[in-house]
Amino acid sequence: MKFFDRDKEIKEILSILELEPNRINFIYGPINCGKTTLIKHIVENELNKDEYVVFYINLREHFISRYDDFIKVLFDIKEESKLKTFLSAFLKDIPNNLYGIPIPKNILNEYLKGEDTKDIFAYISNFLEEINKKKKKPVLIIDELQKIGDLKINGYLIYELFNFFVDLTKEKHLCHVLCLSSDSLFIEKIYNEAMLEGRCRYILVDDFDKETALKFMDFLAEDILGRKLSNEDKELIYSYVGGKIVDIILVIEELRIKELKTILEELLTEKTNKIMYLLYDIKEEDENFYNKIMNALKLFKNSYEVAYGQISKRIVEFLVKKNILFLNPQKGTLKPQSYLIWNAIKRLLK
Repeated sequence: MKFFDRDKEIKEILSILELEPNRINFIYGPINCGKTTLIKHIVENELNKDEYVVFYINLREHFISRYDDFIKVLFDIKEESKLKTFLSAFLKDIPNNLYGIPIPKNILNEYLKGEDTKDIFAYISNFLEEINKKKKKPVLIIDELQKIGDLKINGYLIYELFNFFVDLTKEKHLCHVLCLSSDSLFIEKIYNEAMLEGRCRYILVDDFDKETALKFMDFLAEDILGRKLSNEDKELIYSYVGGKIVDIILVIEELRIKELKTILEELLTEKTNKIMYLLYDIKEEDENFYNKIMNALKLFKNSYEVAYGQISKRIVEFLVKKNILFLNPQKGTLKPQSYLIWNAIKRLLK
């Protein structure tokens, strides 16, 4: 499918990459809002291949349960044994896009025997310095960074990692660092972490606004159905699913075989039932907690967005972890993860 819109976000990210690296860039937003698609589009279509070298690491694709697992994910492990020969060959013909920092297997194994990350991070820094000497701009992208969030924001690994990112960006200006996450609790912890004050930039990639969503429906209908949708149909779709890209795509695809009203009601019923069953389980285990959750959800009966402070931290954490609410730490607000969830909440409250 042809990439659609996101001109504002593309312009913002490209303007950052054109400058000298000086901050860690956190790209965040609700689930299924297109963060990864956006970044891949920029890497593949917007960056000058002669100017940038991109290292893209998607943690979603890896099982990470300990420190060694994460470190190995950072690298593209090669069989070559002699470091100088390996680096000379790589720097002679530097690829544009890679899925990890190239390193000889025996060198990495030696580094992993150590008790800290100094040698490993020194290797990466030196590697990036060599790329800079070749008049290339390195860009390190780590997708789904929240996968190591369970190691705690004050834990050893996360502290070491962020200190290293600060060293790469603000201190040495060696490499742009882009970290993607759909876990807004993780982003909120980072946002309030004192050690990162003034060292980070936050870029929100949200669901489409109404105008863009309606244009996206036109684009999809022409591409998938070979016809236009009426304004009434587009307004109806938006009233159910808003600007959530994945939901709009599903609706348009289903229109090949089903009536619009049937599709929308099936989606809303399914989402309502999932939340309802979750609430039933909570009520069975802890009725007091259930009542607090229901009181929190009632705030969304007439509002799509509420202030963070209106709901207790424990309830916020629960609803965000269950992908019912999305927390925007920059604005200090909470909203449902999607319009469909908002409609499901309102239906449950009737």
